[in-house]
Amino acid sequence: MNELELKTVQKIRNKYEEVEKSKLDELKALDKQVKKAPTVFGYVFGSISSLVLGTGMCLAMKVIGDMMALGIVVGVVGIGLCSITYPIYKKMLQKRRKKYSKQIIELSDSLINK
Repeated sequence: MNELELKTVQKIRNKYEEVEKSKLDELKALDKQVKKAPTVFGYVFGSISSLVLGTGMCLAMKVIGDMMALGIVVGVVGIGLCSITYPIYKKMLQKRRKKYSKQIIELSDSLINK
């Protein structure tokens, strides 16, 4: 076998070997788990809020109807929703950090004190 074939064989073999998860991998996974839900919430809620704001602007500027007053109300609601997205995200992240802090600190201590 030439060198290229050996590399190909090794690459295929690596796909099927079981890899032990280290404590560092567990720590990274926990950190990712803490951030995932607030991040998804932020994107979804922020996107919906932006669409509400945009709909209000379109209504107010008579792009999709002749309802300026309704457009102003919908736009103000959209601005309010956009404004609260980040504080809600931060609060969710803070609660999840508090929930998982014990596990993460114990795991990180065991890694640091090795």
